[in-house]
Amino acid sequence: MITEHKSHFRVRYQETDAQGHVHHANYFTYFEMGRTELMRANGFRYRDMELTGLNLVIAEAKCEYLTGAQYEDDLMLVTRVSRVKGAAIEHEYEVWRDDELLVRGYTRLGCVDNDGKVKRMPSWLGGKGEYPDLPPISKDDIE
Repeated sequence: MITEHKSHFRVRYQETDAQGHVHHANYFTYFEMGRTELMRANGFRYRDMELTGLNLVIAEAKCEYLTGAQYEDDLMLVTRVSRVKGAAIEHEYEVWRDDELLVRGYTRLGCVDNDGKVKRMPSWLGGKGEYPDLPPISKDDIE
């Protein structure tokens, strides 16, 4: 399982406040983007996981703002799995502009079924829960 992924993106106008800085809440959207791309890098899509009846829900989220990004900045988001235990998976995030670290973040997600019942994290996410394999996605869908 790939445990770290780097995504590159440009800050869009809609993500900024009146001063042209990224609004603080948008970093959590970036974190979700990183988790989704990390799953893709591992060869599967979140929506396919949902079709098996499993979902990941945020239990805890933190963000440490060191300095702000601005409209049209080219950013790199580093997403890494820091821990998988029981029904939980933890991720750490870093947002970089060139060689400058802008933001550090953390999330803990729980695995639940469609009825909200807690489930062990699936083996294909690094856990010990045994569930059907997800359908592989094409290489063109992984980037």
